[in-house]
Amino acid sequence: MMPEIEDIVEIVKDIPGRNIRAGMQGTVVYSHGNDVYEVEFTNENGETLDFLALPARHFIVVWQAATRQWIPIAEQASALIAVLPDDAARQVFDFARFLSVRNCAAAI
Repeated sequence: MMPEIEDIVEIVKDIPGRNIRAGMQGTVVYSHGNDVYEVEFTNENGETLDFLALPARHFIVVWQAATRQWIPIAEQASALIAVLPDDAARQVFDFARFLSVRNCAAAI
């Protein structure tokens, strides 16, 4: 999913040399084109911590401003898996299958 201005995104990898860590959320404030977006990170008081121009591969969209809705967790997981190497994606898929089987067995 391509981000749009005012979408909330979540970082998927630490940003070296900055205090931006995987899991932090920021707001898309500008599109530079070529799949690069300016993202603003703020603290709980709304004070700006950092502005970074980031390629889309460094984050996933977790909230869409246009619809004013959070992205379902299954779509967020799918976006994360899509950027993993095949062997890592297979491990995540196998683990998800394990959880599915375990939850189905518990429901019987």
